[in-house]
Amino acid sequence: MGRLIGTMAVVLSLGATIAAADDLPGAGTNAHILLGQDIESLFQADIVAIGLERLGYEVDEIDQVAPAIYFESVAQGDAELNTQTWWPMHRSLYEQSGGDAKLEMVGVLVKDAVQGYLIDKRTAEKYGITDISQLKDPALAKLFDSDGDGKANLAGCPPGWQCEKTIDYQIEQYGLSATVQQDKGENTALKADVISRYKVGDSILYYTWEPFWLSQVLVPGEDVQWLAVPFKALPPESNQDANTVTADGRNTGWEVVDIRITANKEFLAANPAAKKFFELVTIPIAAINAQNMKINDGESSVADIRKHAEAWVAENSAEFDAWIEEAKKAATN
Repeated sequence: MGRLIGTMAVVLSLGATIAAADDLPGAGTNAHILLGQDIESLFQADIVAIGLERLGYEVDEIDQVAPAIYFESVAQGDAELNTQTWWPMHRSLYEQSGGDAKLEMVGVLVKDAVQGYLIDKRTAEKYGITDISQLKDPALAKLFDSDGDGKANLAGCPPGWQCEKTIDYQIEQYGLSATVQQDKGENTALKADVISRYKVGDSILYYTWEPFWLSQVLVPGEDVQWLAVPFKALPPESNQDANTVTADGRNTGWEVVDIRITANKEFLAANPAAKKFFELVTIPIAAINAQNMKINDGESSVADIRKHAEAWVAENSAEFDAWIEEAKKAATN
């Protein structure tokens, strides 16, 4: 009799768990997340995925594709959201994929992400270099020549990324075409080469952004120095009114961006709980930099990064749980 009661209790408990899961606003709904091809952005996507799972959504495997593809796929309904909209930097991709008619940006996942050009501090101080336009001087540009052609080698971006196009545009606009060339290629390899050259004492010139692990290895203000630009020069398709001045008053020449979620408009209309969660979730840059450093140290598998995300959610459980409760309420209003 005792065994029967115990078995019945387990069955009843299991039934209650299933019923509770069925009561969640996302029950029976799939959500497919896309993001770019840099593994360092998977941490943020996993945190969003965990939130959706807590709301009952079935979250498909997260896919990494080129930015143009992740906007177009979400607009067409082949995926529900991307977690890597750099706004306003990605404005043209957003609009080319259907804009507000098919897409909707929600919340601010990461606030005030910065980007721009840096050089090693020892070269900056020795030669008084503070602005990238100074590299019009062939003698200064040659300091950063790593392939022997007389031009400065600027470690840039992979082909097809928006930053690759912007760097080429700015090299032309700042009159640097004769003295500076962008090195293009796989992002991790480009940055690894920068670090290697710094360690042997070579002068380095590169583009990067934050949040990203590189600033944990080459620390701005200690190892390297941000460069200013002589004036704002954004590609024609960019928002020409975008802010390029950081909080410390430095004109980087690049939009100070918010990293936002872009979702399929119909999905958001049908899923107010998901929309509310997207509006609330936010991740500090410092947390992302610290996690990205773990990637650089070898914890770089998809499983590793998911564990990093789960740990962050656990460490911030009070705030995260409050987001989930607010999202659940949105489904009943």
